[in-house]
Amino acid sequence: MSNIQIWHNPRCSKSRNALKFLEEEGIDAQVVKYLDVPHTKEEIKSLIKMLGLDSARELMRTKEEIYKTLDLKNVDDEEQLIEAMVNNPKLIERPIVIKDNKAAIGRPIENIIDLVRG
Repeated sequence: MSNIQIWHNPRCSKSRNALKFLEEEGIDAQVVKYLDVPHTKEEIKSLIKMLGLDSARELMRTKEEIYKTLDLKNVDDEEQLIEAMVNNPKLIERPIVIKDNKAAIGRPIENIIDLVRG
């Protein structure tokens, strides 16, 4: 069985549903409560690459108040966007499942299903 990790927020229904799916599949995933565990810029960059995203912004929750407060919509510098996620993990989209150096954002959950079963 592959080593599978989920970046999880227990307060988020989508995240809880993703964790439930993994459990129903018999997958004992490493649960990372990403709001409680600090992440480095390198980890965020690696995650962006695993997700196949073109920009750090695609990993961000753009409707969060902190996104507006920091005026991130007007920031084009990738390093600044990544730094904002390091300093404010609430900006990171959730849930994220990582398997074999590939990752998927669980919105919709089918992304995770495809990753795990694929």
